[in-house]
Amino acid sequence: MNDLASFSLRGRNPDVLTCIANLSNDEVFTPPALAHRMLDILADAWAADHDGADLWANPDVCFLDPCTKSGIFLREITSRLTLGLAQQMPDLQARVNHILTRQVFGIGITRLTSLLARRSVYCSKHALGEHSIGKGFGSDAGNIWFERTEHTWVNGKCSFCGASQSALDRGEGLESHAYAFIHTTDIKARIAELFGSDMQFDVIIGNPPYQLGDGGYGSSAAPIYQLFVEKALQLDPRYAVFVTPSRWMAGGKGLDAYRANMLGDKRLRSIVDYPKLYEAFPGVKIRGGVSYFLWDRNHDGQCSFQTMWDGIPTGPAVARDLDEYDVLVRRNEAIPILDKIRSKKEPTLDQRVSSQKPFGLRTFYHGKPRPTRLKQPIKLFGSQKISWIERSEIPTNDQWIDKWKILMTRVQGTSAAIETKFLSKPIIAEPLTACTESYIVAGTFDDETQARNYASYLRTRFARFLVSLRKPTQDAARGVYGFVPDLPLEEEWTDAKLYQRYGLSPEEIAFIESQVAEHDAELFDAEVTDEDVDE
Repeated sequence: MNDLASFSLRGRNPDVLTCIANLSNDEVFTPPALAHRMLDILADAWAADHDGADLWANPDVCFLDPCTKSGIFLREITSRLTLGLAQQMPDLQARVNHILTRQVFGIGITRLTSLLARRSVYCSKHALGEHSIGKGFGSDAGNIWFERTEHTWVNGKCSFCGASQSALDRGEGLESHAYAFIHTTDIKARIAELFGSDMQFDVIIGNPPYQLGDGGYGSSAAPIYQLFVEKALQLDPRYAVFVTPSRWMAGGKGLDAYRANMLGDKRLRSIVDYPKLYEAFPGVKIRGGVSYFLWDRNHDGQCSFQTMWDGIPTGPAVARDLDEYDVLVRRNEAIPILDKIRSKKEPTLDQRVSSQKPFGLRTFYHGKPRPTRLKQPIKLFGSQKISWIERSEIPTNDQWIDKWKILMTRVQGTSAAIETKFLSKPIIAEPLTACTESYIVAGTFDDETQARNYASYLRTRFARFLVSLRKPTQDAARGVYGFVPDLPLEEEWTDAKLYQRYGLSPEEIAFIESQVAEHDAELFDAEVTDEDVDE
């Protein structure tokens, strides 16, 4: 068998699967190093639950990757089983045949990835081909299944995944991206169709597609990875291990129900989080970072949570109740700080901050360059410039126009791997002003003094640190203010005053200041000024 070349692949330098280009930021290939870590945490859990037994020495455990792309998980599982079963099954060919036909299964997400996965695992894109290292398959697909699946269109959307018909109803010449694993109302029946009615998977592991190609972009596109996780758990495996974007922990379009279910699921045994951009998936920009979790059907308790930074744990893993808050706080060091603040039971700023489109004006709306010849001119803060409109043109919240307002840009963040500011510098908007949805109104006031004190408060590291705990992406909507106390504004708040008010320790203060950079000395944001008006 030429020494089973496929099983020596990971020893080559470089591993071919570290070099392969990603299909897109939505369908990301798992780096071999990350796959190894995910398999290690699985093996450790198996050993802990089975009196130290070696998972890879068990000939009866069945594995499924329901969204295989490069085949990395299946390849590495096969490699580990080949070594682990050597004593029980000395004949190499018989051992490999057993592993590939009885233990390792996959579902390709596209025709291309199914061929790639077979090539990674069988050393041939055809399971029955002359170069395939597995023998005894009943079809050329082997146990890595793919057949084209179609969306079910209802009123222009897929009833299973929500894909846009206008974007993905493209004919048979192009991939449908209708993923078989989630396009079913009965996943157990679907698996029985694919692999046999008696199939029960002990381990389901994978890296699902992240979002729909529906014309959206980045955080605005609809997520889809949660559908794979939900279907996998419906199969009731002994363990499930998935790597997904971490955006579900605090925000994200269409993820509220999924987040609530995950935080309340006591079967979540451990989570390893990579908040730093590019760290887990080098070269791939996934806002908010990624994480992988281990779900254990027999676990009923707290979840071990650990944050990784530059390949090193930021501290020991901490067992936590994930549903203590409505979002998952991603740094263990922040929990005692947050507990001190929350113990005062003060109202929070999300009750004061406006929703999207505070005055009902879209971001592309612009008025006139000058207020001349307008009956009731209102100064409008818009995208990168100031213009002027009639008061009567403002659809909503007319009562705010005559107040002092603090405006914050709705999007705050950079392309850097590390975010350190979390909020833009506040803009003090005097009466007779309004804004487009490029901004939210963080607060309205009857006098300038309170407005300035509030703006100073939002500039503190303390306030921005609390925002960071709820802000996984660039979007700084109302919800990110949900941990920030709404304090009296008769005085100007500074970090020193706030640290003292909440009794923070020197270590807690140092942690906050290690996470949040100071704004520069300029008091308030001047990025939008009268000088920016079009001539």
